[in-house]
Formats: sequence, structure tokens, C-alpha cells
Amino acid sequence: MKQWFNSGKPWIWLTAGSVSISLIAVIGLLILIGWRGLSFFWPAQIHEMDVRANDGSISTIIGEVYDTETIPLERLKESGVQLDDFNEVALDRWLIKIGNREYVPLDFTWVLEPQIVRDETPADLAKLERSKDGNFYGYVVDVLENGKSVANGENVRAVLEQRIERVVEINEQAADLQDSEIGAINYQLNQLRLERRALDLEGQLTEAEKARISAAEQQLRDDYEVLEEELFALRDQASRDEVVMRDMRGVEVTLPMYRMLAVYFPNDMNLVEKIGHFFVQIGKFVSEDPREANTEGGVFPAIFGTVFMVLLMSVIVTPFGVIAAIYLHEYAGKNAITRLIRIAVINLAGVPSIVYGVFGLGFFVYMVGGSLDQVFYPEALPSPTFGTPGVMWAAITLAILTLPVVIVSTEEGLSRIPSTLREGSLALGATKAETLWRIIIPMASPAIMTGLILAVARAAGEVAPLMLVGVVKSAPMLPVDGNFPYFHLDRKFMHLGFHIYDVGFQSPNVEAARPLVYATSFLLVTVIIGLNLTAIGVRNHLREKYRSLEH
Repeated sequence: MKQWFNSGKPWIWLTAGSVSISLIAVIGLLILIGWRGLSFFWPAQIHEMDVRANDGSISTIIGEVYDTETIPLERLKESGVQLDDFNEVALDRWLIKIGNREYVPLDFTWVLEPQIVRDETPADLAKLERSKDGNFYGYVVDVLENGKSVANGENVRAVLEQRIERVVEINEQAADLQDSEIGAINYQLNQLRLERRALDLEGQLTEAEKARISAAEQQLRDDYEVLEEELFALRDQASRDEVVMRDMRGVEVTLPMYRMLAVYFPNDMNLVEKIGHFFVQIGKFVSEDPREANTEGGVFPAIFGTVFMVLLMSVIVTPFGVIAAIYLHEYAGKNAITRLIRIAVINLAGVPSIVYGVFGLGFFVYMVGGSLDQVFYPEALPSPTFGTPGVMWAAITLAILTLPVVIVSTEEGLSRIPSTLREGSLALGATKAETLWRIIIPMASPAIMTGLILAVARAAGEVAPLMLVGVVKSAPMLPVDGNFPYFHLDRKFMHLGFHIYDVGFQSPNVEAARPLVYATSFLLVTVIIGLNLTAIGVRNHLREKYRSLEH
């Protein structure tokens, strides 16, 4: 046994076991998050229940079962719930999403299993997905066009689906018109306003310039009125139709069609239809904007903001990290100052990320951004342009946060390159700069990509500093659009990490937000893995490309 311990094999097995346990834990966590997140998009059955209250009255509930939990009977008795005919130690209760926010105080309710008198899943129960006020559950009674019925009992479902598709198409046209053409006119009007003020501040606002700017503004206003009439016409078309629903109270209510996004009949779906619905919902989740305080809709702006910020951070951190590593390894003398700089770089990697956020807010946003506004954008003051949190300051802050990782990784790659290659290149007449550019940096490129991979993995998941330097709950405009200069680095942005925090802890409806937290977490992990796999592919390509130099 002593010989076996002295051979070092126990430590090998201990290391292998630790790595295996860590992998199992990570994979298990990913499976749990993926299962809880992706199951949110599977079409759940709509239940119609008769529930007996404590006073003996019976009420009807229509909705989806969101969650089930087992609670002790004593806990219910302490909260004032009496179940005289129930003698078990524990019982199940169901969390039901009943929607219909216009007619009920809360769109979620808990139901105790012993209180359920009847539980059915009729095939004709419908789920209306709406842009406002959440989902609506009930029976489709009729479809109205300008107040007149256009459907009968047999084809009401087909007519409703057809009219909702028409409304969705009209709403998309209206949104595109408002975001693109009308948005471009508003942007140009604002630019003309800033140009007028800039000329005024410089003393160059002549009568001719005033006339030119006024003529351009008038032309834009005329174009705006034409587009506004077109927008109002589209909205009138979308407001033409209505749907009559019978809700869980047994009351027929008329709902405007322009808020409808889709109608589903989950209880009447077969397996193929459910699979198709599953993938359609995932597609909507990754391609649509959030709504209802981020508790519904998609997360496309958060995906775009995360990827855009990480790419911008990578463009900033890579050259600075590589240059710093080259200086420390190739040019700096081996003295106390160089050792002190290396110690400082290593210690910077351990600084809490929120400290970087405070530094970015104070130095970049207020000092640098405020100075840029005074020098280059005085016409926009007191409204800040760069003197406010934005995607550029967020990317620079995270670049500084991840800079030590890139420096250390690059310097380790440089140290693995044999000195004979440098000496041979210099002996053949190459300068030191040519040796670095043609020999050293290509051979160190896999190590540079390794540092970039680590930087991306950390930056994509950071939230604390971003809360101070650019990320917001909702960003109506992306940092990239069709207006010059196309990349608007001064704009605020959404981030998947902050979206998880906001939905999970700041949401007004915690029950509705819980599945979205899992889904967004799984999506964030997927985005990080995708970015890392891309960088790993580039690194492997570089490693194969410059492998011959190592020999």
C-alpha cells in the first residue's frame, strides 16, 4: 500500500475522480436548466376545473397548470385553510395560470387537489396569445367584422385563425413602417435640429442656412404626414375585427383583434402538431422583442446586445492585450519594475467586477464621455451623447476587466516559443519587428485565441459592471440600424445576464417569470458555448496553419 501511495497513482485517480464529478455536476445542471427552460415552450393542456371554496361554493377555473408542489397539511391549517374531509399528512396543490387580466385580479392562482370537484380538458378550449394583458383562455363563440358576425359554429376556428394571421401581417407592416421610415424621418429631424444649434453656437447660422434647414425640415414633415396617414390606415384595418369569447365566469366578452398574436387549441393537438408548436415557440422566443415587463415575448434584443457587446469587447481587448504581452516578454528588461507590472496584472484578474463597473462609470462615462460631449457634441448639451452609459463604455469596461487574462495567456504562449527561432530569424537578416510579425505572433496566435476564449466566457456572463455602464431593462432601439453612422455606440442595450436578473428578481409576476428564467439561462449558456466554439475553431485552424513553424 505504501509503495502504491509513493507511486503517485492515488493522486491520479483522485484528480480523475474530481474532474469526473465536476463534469457530471456541470452536465447535470445544464440538463436541468435545459429541461425546465425548453419545457416552457411545449403546449400545455388547458384545464377546466370546478373548485370548492372553504364556504362550500363552487367556482369554475380555466387555465394551464404551471407547477405542482406537495405541502404539509399543518402548514395549510396554520394559514387558515380548513380541509375537514382530508386526513393525509401532505397534499398536492397546483399553480394555475388563468390569464384574463382584465377580469381577474391575478392571472395565477393556487388550487388544492382535494378542492377540485371536476377536472376536464375540452378540445375546443382556446388560448389567445396577445400583445398586451397576457393570454386569454376560454371558448371561441364568434368572430365579428365591423360589429357583424362572419362565422358560424362550424368554421369559427378557421375564420379566427385566418383573421388573426391577417391582423398579425398588418401589425408587422405598421411596425416596420414606424421603425424604419418614420423612425428615419425622426432621426433626420433631430440631426437637423442639432445642426441648427451647432451653427448657432459657432456663429455661422446665416439666413441662407436657416432657409436651407427649414426647407429640409418642412420636406421631412410633409413626408412624415404621408407616412402617418398610411400608419393610421393600417391601424384602422387592424381594428376592424373582434372575437367573442366565453370565459371561465360563463360571460361572453368581446376582445379587439388588433392585440392578437396567435390562437391555439392545445387540447386538440396531436403529437406532430405539438412538436411543430414547440419549435415555432422557440423561434419566436429568439426572434421577437420582449413584452409585458419582460415576462412574455422573446429576447432578441438581449441576444443581439450580448453578442454585439462581446464582439466589440473582443476587438478592443485583443490588440491591447497582445501588445502589452509582447512588450513585457520581448522588450521589457527583467528588473523589479517588470516583475511589479506582472504582479499588478495578475492581481487585476482578482479585482471584483463591480469595482470595474464603478471605475467605468466614473472615468469613462462621466470624465471621458463628458469631455467628448463638450468638445464634439456641444449642440446636444445638456442632453448627453457619450456622457451617459452606453454599449461602447460597457465594452471598454469589460475589455479592461478581461485584459489580464489575455496578457497572461499571450505571454505564456510567447514563452513557449524557442529562442532559437528568434535568433535564427535575426541571423538571416530580419529585424526584430519582422521577426515578431512573421514568426513570433503567428506561432503565439493559438495562445492569443485561448486568452480571447477565456475573456469571452467571462465577459458574456458578467452583469454587475454592466448595470452601471450601459445595460437597461428595455432598449427600444438596437445599437445598429439603418441610420448613419449605422453603429450607434452611445446607445444603451439589453443583455441576457441582466435579463435573467430582471425577470427572476424584479418581475411583477414571479410565477410567470420563473420558466423564462430557465429558458433565458439556457440560451445564455448556448450563446457563450457558440462564441467559444467559434473561437476554438479559429484557434485550431491557426494551430494547424502554423504547426510547420514549430518544427
